[in-house]
Amino acid sequence: MLRPNLTPGSRIWQPDEDTWRLQIPSGPAGQYRLAQLDDYAQLSRGNFPWYPPFSLHLRARVSSPDLAGTWGFGLWNDPFSFSLGFGGERHLPALPNAVWFFYASPPNYLSLRDDLPAQGYLAATFQSPLWPSLLTLLAVPLAPLFFIPFAACWLRRLGRRFIRQDAIQLSLDATQWHDYHLQWTSEAVTFLLDGSPLLSTPIVPQPPLGMVIWIDNQYAAFPPQGHPTFGTLPTPEPAWIEVSGIEVSSTSSK
Repeated sequence: MLRPNLTPGSRIWQPDEDTWRLQIPSGPAGQYRLAQLDDYAQLSRGNFPWYPPFSLHLRARVSSPDLAGTWGFGLWNDPFSFSLGFGGERHLPALPNAVWFFYASPPNYLSLRDDLPAQGYLAATFQSPLWPSLLTLLAVPLAPLFFIPFAACWLRRLGRRFIRQDAIQLSLDATQWHDYHLQWTSEAVTFLLDGSPLLSTPIVPQPPLGMVIWIDNQYAAFPPQGHPTFGTLPTPEPAWIEVSGIEVSSTSSK
């Protein structure tokens, strides 16, 4: 069951029986704004619900083609969350595993590989080892190196050895309704847009994963020639995503 996670001023409601609208308010940079539906916030990461084979189909549109921040839908392992103040289970850091349709505005830069798209409209997967979270925390002392350009470049290349990814850039008017479909098996992930195949890749995420639909005003960037940056962007007017006809199919179990 999808449950709402909201920052103050954000809203989630149903314009009709089959449709959800997730909306964040206008506001300046420096304030995080999020409207999210997910099915994992109350669970430990090991109890996230989804394993392959899994498929997700829905229709979606957004309020503007160039919203500031990110929005999307799919599955992930919530690798960076400490619950963000929403309550529920606190998830220690982990390496990312995800399969989703994703939009990231500038200055987001969300790829460790220089030959893959890192912002804009994307269909993307991440595959990483299922290391214990405490092992991931051992990397924290390396954090100051990210602010030294040559060291940050070295760490970015090192990250590719452990975090595999694939992605394709989409060309569409996201303010119009489109059909989005992803299929995840243990051998491949396939993305379709309006019934047409986009990408089939053997880079598949490690389960278990949780389902998420969201819109927010944040950015994160790890560009090839710079150190990581992150923060929040101004939203001049309220921004929203609508999703309709959500269909989930899975025959998997733990």
